[in-house]
Amino acid sequence: MTTSSSPSPRSHAVAIAGASGRMGRTLIEAVLASGDCTLAGALDLAGSPGVGSDAAAFLGRPSQVAITADVDQGVRDASVLIDFTRPEGTMEHLRACRARGVALVIGTTGFSDAQRAEIAAAAAEIAIVMAPNMSVGVNVTLKLLELAAKAMPTGYDIEIVETHHRHKIDAPSGTALKMGEVIAEAMGRDLKQCAVYAREGVTGERDPSTIGFQSLRGGDVVGDHTVLFAGTGERIEITHKATSRMNYAIGSLRAVRFLAGQRKGLFSMFDVLGLNA
Repeated sequence: MTTSSSPSPRSHAVAIAGASGRMGRTLIEAVLASGDCTLAGALDLAGSPGVGSDAAAFLGRPSQVAITADVDQGVRDASVLIDFTRPEGTMEHLRACRARGVALVIGTTGFSDAQRAEIAAAAAEIAIVMAPNMSVGVNVTLKLLELAAKAMPTGYDIEIVETHHRHKIDAPSGTALKMGEVIAEAMGRDLKQCAVYAREGVTGERDPSTIGFQSLRGGDVVGDHTVLFAGTGERIEITHKATSRMNYAIGSLRAVRFLAGQRKGLFSMFDVLGLNA
């Protein structure tokens, strides 16, 4: 596998999973536009019409990197793989990265507890940034939600509303769930015990200890998230709206740069952005 130019000593050799998809193409565009990253590999499922073609063909310029269904081939020249695919695919990519010592940026959501445990085990050998949303703005929003939840642990009903495009296959979104987790943890609650995902019929009075979720699907909405803290005589709404997938790509490249200084470990975007302090 060759790249369009010889990487400089300071460049990051990046492979992209799901290279033919909407997010994969956005990531490829961001890598090629960056001044410090080189496209080193592109992966997609066997049978995808993009396999065998140049990864940057959609941009009208060659990258000299062909999309491949061979996972080992796709990561062998990379120092880090960015993966926004599905849990089953990500786990296969994780094993290849672990075998080759390739770092990993995981934006995939919907993992089972067992899959999360395998990712954590791999982080004992390679460096991984894992977050349900790589957007810088979303992660700043998560920090704001943590502060709000700590300041308002009682007296406010909490509802999380998310809207995504018609093609999204899971609900609630991983970002909405992360918002719920951050809020619940800040309040000393367990989201698994207090989350409410649906209401219908005669539901009775709202339990003030619950965190509600609503998922809307339609059109080409990239991703809107609003958290409502409804108290007596006032409401606070904290909202993030994404108008382009490029914000996820920009955040992913910040994670790539962060991983260049890590040998192993499991990190979040809070680590990448210095928000844990």
